[in-house]
Amino acid sequence: MQRKKYAPGRTGSTARTAAVLTSVLGLGLGLGLTGCSAGAPVDDIAVDAKAGAVTPAAPPGRYRTLFEPCGSVPQAMLKDLLPGAAALPEAERATVYRGTAAVTYDTDRRVGCTWKADTPETSHRLVLDVERVVSYDPAVSDDARAQEVYLRRQLAAGIPVPPTAPPTPTGTATGTVGGSATLPGGATGGTAPTGPTSPTAPTGDTPPTIATLATGPTAVGTPASGTPTTGQATGATTGTPSTGPTPPGATSTGLEPRVLDGLGDIAYLDDTLSTVGANGRQRAVSVVFRTSNVIVTVAYREQTTGPAEAPDSAKLQEKARNLARLLAGRLEE
Repeated sequence: MQRKKYAPGRTGSTARTAAVLTSVLGLGLGLGLTGCSAGAPVDDIAVDAKAGAVTPAAPPGRYRTLFEPCGSVPQAMLKDLLPGAAALPEAERATVYRGTAAVTYDTDRRVGCTWKADTPETSHRLVLDVERVVSYDPAVSDDARAQEVYLRRQLAAGIPVPPTAPPTPTGTATGTVGGSATLPGGATGGTAPTGPTSPTAPTGDTPPTIATLATGPTAVGTPASGTPTTGQATGATTGTPSTGPTPPGATSTGLEPRVLDGLGDIAYLDDTLSTVGANGRQRAVSVVFRTSNVIVTVAYREQTTGPAEAPDSAKLQEKARNLARLLAGRLEE
């Protein structure tokens, strides 16, 4: 009798063995995977239960962009602010009214413009500076950071913070009864503290001084230093401010540097008179106000030479305040 040839893997016993092994392995793997997946959610739930509540980020400021500064002042107002331009030839007069834009590296963060007109007896200069303050601290809002920057400028001008100043969140300057303010780092009212100390503060947060804004075109927002670069005044300027906060017992004229009402969220006015050269005198008036996270500075200066009378404080203050009110309305558009 002839035997059948051997064919590997085709015997009945081998096939049955393979089928059994496959079933056992599949069942084992399935049980193992099921066991692993069943234990994971328990661990995850335990971790999630211990997690703390997420603190919401501080709200952003109202403004994300800034208006174009050189075109923000109507020509009729420029004629009043720069009377010397009327005698210039038409081409030169148009150049004066057009203004010179400040050098800036981010027009959504800071912009400015300068106008100037001279005559043999007087010269007038107008400088506009607009800064949008941004807080890089998620726990501090843009408005709170802008309030801090604004109050530092007010204190640097020597104008005390009244007790009626708008309340500010923790970590920013706050008004106190007695006409002083407490700032981060222990600075108090009546001093001229330096700019914000936060390492993440944006460039341009260091406030320009009144004298700086009144001397010429401003290069603002310089990344290298974080401090605006300004032009230099022509001629030596000496003397001390002729006006300031009224000392106790002194008679107030109503023209002293002071806090202003009805302009933006908070505002102040500064006024200084100094001598320039041998006989010249210069009066610089500055109006600074904050609306949400934007700080606007209007610096208006008149300089006389020879026997001409000193610039009139009331007249310059009125013109500077009128322009500030116009710009405040521009921000509300």
